[in-house]
Amino acid sequence: MIPTSDRPMVEADRVWKSFGKTQVLRGISMQVEAGEVVCLLGPSGSGKTTFLRCINHLEKISAGRLLVDGELVGYREHGGKLVERNAREIASQRAEMAMVFQQYNLFPHRTVLENVIEAPVRVKKEPRSEATERGMSMLARVGLADKSSSYPGQLSGGQQQRVAIARALNMRPKLMLFDEPTSALDPELVGEVLDVMRSLAEEGMTMLVVTHEIGFAREAADRVVLMDGGIVLESGPPQQVFLDPQHDRTKAFLSKVL
Repeated sequence: MIPTSDRPMVEADRVWKSFGKTQVLRGISMQVEAGEVVCLLGPSGSGKTTFLRCINHLEKISAGRLLVDGELVGYREHGGKLVERNAREIASQRAEMAMVFQQYNLFPHRTVLENVIEAPVRVKKEPRSEATERGMSMLARVGLADKSSSYPGQLSGGQQQRVAIARALNMRPKLMLFDEPTSALDPELVGEVLDVMRSLAEEGMTMLVVTHEIGFAREAADRVVLMDGGIVLESGPPQQVFLDPQHDRTKAFLSKVL
């Protein structure tokens, strides 16, 4: 999707998130421009996935503001205060953002094509014929047009994740969120999923990717953000962060993964 707006696609302003007394995000401020690919790196428990889930309101932020395409996510402003939107409004906002998880979450009793057209038909109330035509196009885009009548259990893990990406694309999202999409795959299957993600990046899709795939971040990301302890340690072009990290904690993390 070619960006059509000059405003940031994602804007986080001092975002905090706590689970009970545990502070997971501690004042995150960050922008993702339309058409930009940003990879979130960092050790486990650094808050990367929680931040991603806050962006589409799967988790409610504890403080701060989160906007997607200029609109507050999950809340509206009323009398100087943030008031949570109703379920229908939140669902409508989520429909504009696609999230691809570690696990594929495909319906095992439905064919590949049925999985891909489910959300446009049920959530966006699109005509089945329209969702099906575009769904076949999305399957072709991820190299799986010949598997449209297969069931998830008949596919490899890499193929299932590519179906999950096709399903996300069929919603025509303005933003794609990837939460470690290759972490559940056998090593030999990782490449086929990363290839699809690289092609999306080349086409100008706005993407925020939590990943441990340093090679992908180096090649496909416009910017790398390294998080630890619920804060942003460093942010910059991949070559700058990987070759000349400024923070000692960044250097320690990269020394283990590079």
